[in-house]
Amino acid sequence: MGSDALTALQGALSAEHAAIYGYGVVGARLPDDQQRADARTAYAAHQARRDAWQRLLGSVGATPSAAAAGYQLPFAVTDAAGATRLAAHIETRLTTVYADLVAAVPAPQRPTAAEALRESAARARHWGAAPTPFPGLPAPAPTTPASATPTPTP
Repeated sequence: MGSDALTALQGALSAEHAAIYGYGVVGARLPDDQQRADARTAYAAHQARRDAWQRLLGSVGATPSAAAAGYQLPFAVTDAAGATRLAAHIETRLTTVYADLVAAVPAPQRPTAAEALRESAARARHWGAAPTPFPGLPAPAPTTPASATPTPTP
């Protein structure tokens, strides 16, 4: 496995560490209802994905990156609305990480990376993120139509 793939895998592992931390915050701010159950399910999914990336990195002789003691949240989360917004943010960020991973890993690992991208995109929508035509990829820059007025030539 090449260095670009290893770097992308370490990035995915680091993003999963951060997602697990973030879902701890999300779950603490949600009422004990279906949303909290959904957060628990997402938390468990991210733990499983983290473990899979750690095993894969270890199987190719790389040392998996460790989780940080804490992570900076992108905004204050003080209530259920903030918690759902954070969950959408976490998943949206992961779609970018996983789009990069799909592009970087060799063919045997690509289906797993694509599945991780699909799962994160679905969870992002579940938590209220805006739909995107290609999750994880930046939106194309707007184009300006060609001018209908000819430019005079000297």
